[in-house]
Parts: sequence; C-alpha cells; structure tokens
Amino acid sequence: MSPRELQGKLRTCWYIILGLMFVLIIKLAYVQFVQSDQYITRAQKNSVRLVNIRAPRGEIYDREGKILVKNRQVYTVSLTYLKITDREKVTKHLAELMNPVYPEITPDYINELIEEQRYRLFEPITVMRDVDWAMVVKLEENRSELPGVEIIVEPLRYYPENSLAGHLLGYVHPIYDSKELDQYDESLNYRIGDLVGKDGLERFYQDYLRGTDGARRVEVDARGRPIRELVTQQPKTGDNLVLTLDRDLQRVMEIAADEVFEQLQTKYPKAKAGSFVLLDVKTGGVLALCSRPGLDPNVFTKNMGSEEMTYYFPQGNYDPLNPGAASNRAIKSVYPPGSTFKPITGMAALASGKLDPYEDYANCKGAYWIAPYIGCWGVHGPVNYFSGLAVSCNVYFQEAGRRAGSDLIAKVAREFGLGTKTSIDLPYEQSGLVPDAEWKKEINGILLDRRYDRLRKELDDKHEALIDAAETSEARQKAIADKEKASKALEAQYKIDYKFGTTWHPYDTFNMSIGQGDNHYTVMQLANFVATIANDGKRMQPYLVDKIVSPSGNVIKEFKPQVIHEVDLDPEILEITREAMHSVAVPGGTAAYIFSKLPLEISGGAKTGTAQTGRTGDNKNRDYHGVFIAYAPYDDPQIAFAGLVEYGYHGSTSAGLVAKAVFEHYFGVEDKLANDLPATVNEEELGNIE
Repeated sequence: MSPRELQGKLRTCWYIILGLMFVLIIKLAYVQFVQSDQYITRAQKNSVRLVNIRAPRGEIYDREGKILVKNRQVYTVSLTYLKITDREKVTKHLAELMNPVYPEITPDYINELIEEQRYRLFEPITVMRDVDWAMVVKLEENRSELPGVEIIVEPLRYYPENSLAGHLLGYVHPIYDSKELDQYDESLNYRIGDLVGKDGLERFYQDYLRGTDGARRVEVDARGRPIRELVTQQPKTGDNLVLTLDRDLQRVMEIAADEVFEQLQTKYPKAKAGSFVLLDVKTGGVLALCSRPGLDPNVFTKNMGSEEMTYYFPQGNYDPLNPGAASNRAIKSVYPPGSTFKPITGMAALASGKLDPYEDYANCKGAYWIAPYIGCWGVHGPVNYFSGLAVSCNVYFQEAGRRAGSDLIAKVAREFGLGTKTSIDLPYEQSGLVPDAEWKKEINGILLDRRYDRLRKELDDKHEALIDAAETSEARQKAIADKEKASKALEAQYKIDYKFGTTWHPYDTFNMSIGQGDNHYTVMQLANFVATIANDGKRMQPYLVDKIVSPSGNVIKEFKPQVIHEVDLDPEILEITREAMHSVAVPGGTAAYIFSKLPLEISGGAKTGTAQTGRTGDNKNRDYHGVFIAYAPYDDPQIAFAGLVEYGYHGSTSAGLVAKAVFEHYFGVEDKLANDLPATVNEEELGNIE
C-alpha cells in the first residue's frame, strides 16, 4: 500500500471518530439540558424504599378481661432479593453468621425460601423472626457484606400463658409457599411469610384478628442506610376477641388434668391423651376446654426443631405412647362413649312406653341372658332405672335397649346432638356417628364389595395362570372348570357374608345400648348432650367468643345465647333421667366420690363410663377409655362437664377427677389455685366405680 493510500484510510478513520464524538456530545447535551428533570426524578425514586409495616393482630381476652393473647415487638431478618448482588455469597455469609445460634439457618434453607417465593421475589423474604439483640448487632456490623439483608421490627404473636388453653386459642404460622398462598383470596393481599391463623380461634376469626398492614416511604443512601422518613401509612390493628372462657377455671382444669395423667401413667402407661369441656348450661358458652397432650402456641411462631415436630406431628400410625399434641381432641377426635350413653338408652325406652322406671326390674347375674351374652362389670341383682344407672348395669340397659329398639335409640341420640357437629366456633370439628341399620347396610356393603372385588381378582389371576400353563386340551378344560367352580363358591360366600354383614342384628342393639359398637362422638358433643338434659331439653349452641371489639373499644359483633333445638321428648322423661343421674352422684353411685365435698343442695347428676377403645391391636379386656359426664347443681343446673382419658380405664378415677376439681372450684368449696391440691384418689375410697 502506497503512502498516499495509507494517509487516505487514516483520514477516513479520523472523520469517523470525530463523527462519533460529535454524536456523543449532542446526546450528553440532550440528556443534560432536555431530560435532566426526568433522570433527577428517577434517581430520587431509586433512593426511596417502600417499607411494609405489619399490623398487630387483635388481642384475645377471657370473660373477665384477662389477657390471653397479645403481641410483642421482635426483630425479623429478611431478604430483599433485588438488592442481592451475589446470591451465593450473601446466602453463605448470612448462614455463617446465624448458624451458630440458629442451626436451622443454612445456605440450603435460605435458598429454599427464595425458591418457594420465586414468583413473588419483589416481596421481602422472611428468613427468621424473633432474633436476639446480639444477632442484630452482628448482622449490622456486617451490613456492607450483606446487600439485600434487612432487619425490621415487627409485632409477633405472643401467648403470655404459654400452653394455657393452647388448643382452643390455636396458633399462627407463616404462609409457607405459593401453593398455600393460592388458598387465600387475592384481594386479601397476603404474601409468603405472612403469619396467619392455622388452627383454633386464631384461624376461625382470622379475618377479624389480622388487621391491615401499613407502609412507610424511606429515603436511603447508596449503602441502603435510612436518611429520612418521607410518608407513612399507619397499620390498622386487628379487632379483639372477648371470650366466654374463664381463665381461672381453665387453669384449674389443666392443673387437675396434668395431675390425673401423671397419676394414671404409673398404672396405665398409654394414658397420655384426652380432653375435657365445661359448658354454661343456660347459654352454651364454653367456660373451659382442655386437650392433652398440651400445645404451646408460641412454638409455632418460629421455626420448629425436629423434636418439636415429632411431639406435635408424629408420623406413621397412631401410637398411644406418642399421640401427637397438635390436635384439639375435644372436637377433632371421636370415641365410643361407653356407659355415658346409657341415659340415651333409658330415655328411648321410657319414650317407647315399654319400660316403667320404677316397677320394671332386670335381674343382673353378671351377663345378659340373650346371646351373645354380653357381660356386666358386676353382679347387681334386681335393678330398675335408678339403681341400674347408679351402678351402671350393662344387663339392665341391654334389656332397655331391646325394648326401645335401635331406631328409637338412634332418634333420641340425634335429638341431643350426638353424631352431628355442634358448629362451635372452632375449625376442623368432626361429626361422629350414631349407628343404625341403614348406615350398617351402606358402609358394610361398601367394605364387603371392596373385599370381594379383591378376592375375585386374586381368583382370576390365579386360575388364568393355571389355564395358560396347561399343556394339553384336557388339562386346559379341567383348569377352566376349576375356575368356574371356585367362582361359584366365592359368589355363594359373598351372598352369605353380604346378607349377614349388612343386616342389623340384636347384638348390634345390645352393644349400642351400652355405648359400644359403632357409637363414636366427640367430647364436645357429650358435653352438649348432658347440658341439654340439664337444661330441660333445650340444646344450646356452644360458642367461645362473646363479642368482637374494635381497637377503639366499639363492639363490632356480639354473640347471644341461641337455642338450636328442643328435644322431642316428654318433659317428665327428662325429669326422671335427671333424677336417675342424680343417683349416680350420691352414695351408692359410681360417681359419689366426685361430689363428696359438695353440699347436698349443689350435688348434681353424672354418668361414668369405661369404654372399649375399638382400636386395632388393643386388648378388649384391658384397654379402656375413661369417660365422664356431669352437671350441677341438681335443682338448677349451671354447668355441664364431659371428659375422656384415652386408656384411663375408669371414668370415675380419670376424667371424673378433673370434673371434681373444676366443680369444687366453681362452687367455691375449695380454691384450687390457692391450695393447688392434687386431683388424686385411692380407688378403694370410691366404692362402686365404672
């Protein structure tokens, strides 16, 4: 290339460079003089952060205004994903700082949180709530190495009484992932990590308790440090709940329950679970409700360890030695009522007109005289309605059930709300079951069809293999004939089993009459059943919340006592049954010891129960639930109690002792909170027990 050509190319390059510089100068001038306002505004916006202010949840009080649930301010560590410059480095360093104190915080755990929120990364990701001050200082000292990590102060649910009324109050827990978030209406503006009610009153009244979050706009410097606060929208605190619950009675019930369990476990190691309910007879208000094992709602506001998870949510089949503490057994578990069902049988027999409570006697020689000859727990000789209930005679009530018939027994049971949800203001209530001929035909028909469908398939598979394996035509014909013969035999057996299995037999009535068989009810249903007897047949709506009050003190909603049904029985039948139940509570009755300290004018009515568990693997002659129902006073009933101790054996020496403590405290006979006397008893003191 000649010097002239080279000089021409260099000149061209120089012109291009000058042209590009000119364009750049023009662009800079345009930005500086024309678009300056726009970019200044954008820069200012980049220095402003919108900080969410969580609303405190409403508080919960007992009937006397004593605090049961409130909030406290805590430090929460969160991530703002868009500010993270190096995700791997930040998550690793954050975990290194927090892990020595909080072992659950690992890089994998933090990344899992980010992944769960991958479709909503514009929202803060909560890493941990309620970190201590030392951790706050440590994280602040390392802020320059933790871009995107923020520490905020927010209200956290706090239960000052710890496990007191834990199952009833329920608990809050963060929304875990997008799948759970989708369960909530978008208009409610929930986010992953928000604390929401998951059980108990916290869940049932979530919409009232939650409040409305606020926000504040904060100007920050280049390092994300706040310079000044611009605009703040204050959060709105949730509404408060005032309960029908009596905190002192609740405490008495729980102290007594724990003492009873401790005593029972020396003899019955599987006696680890149960529940107890005390109702106001006149209103249906719940005065106390206890489920065991106990639940501390404070545990659920933070990350749970493996031991806590095992305690509350054990995996696998039900284990009486590790029954799981998360479930409120008063409304979520159903049990055979045992002898506490006998007043239902008695009222059905009286309603049939085939039983005279005074003149008709059954001679108890230790077992009923009709097959399958179901035994009694004692030999009582001639007993009528009153003495039969007082000593809980199985023979008498099998005869009463035979005279009444299963249909009438079932009808009377449903009149008292057994087998149906009470619709108490708590979530996840179970309905239980009043068995009858129609139910047996339906359910056993389904079970038999499933069983025989499996047997038919097994038969087909077996014989088809034999047919395919046949080497000669004669062998094949024989295999086909064998299959047809086996099929006919199976179908013949199916017809026999179906007819027998779906037919209501006399022994079904006998079992039902004494509260066994397929009777299954919640403890809440049993409490409402005995309260209805005490309340002249008026079945009240059980409820826990008396009123909902705004943070300023205005009553938003008030709940009045509500009669939901009046039983279709002659009032005289109820009066006679109350008298018979009173005979259980006085000397000679199986619950006499429970009422021994109460003045005669206060002594009420009761029924004890020893119920076969019906659980697979349990010993029918050794494994029993202890069940107890009662009301008091006798003349003008005020309170009604029901309780059940799994594997507690006798109702009078298990659940009955809890009732004893509660009744004595309620009627002022003994201040259980002042003396803290153990609810224990030597069985020899009781006389008749069942």
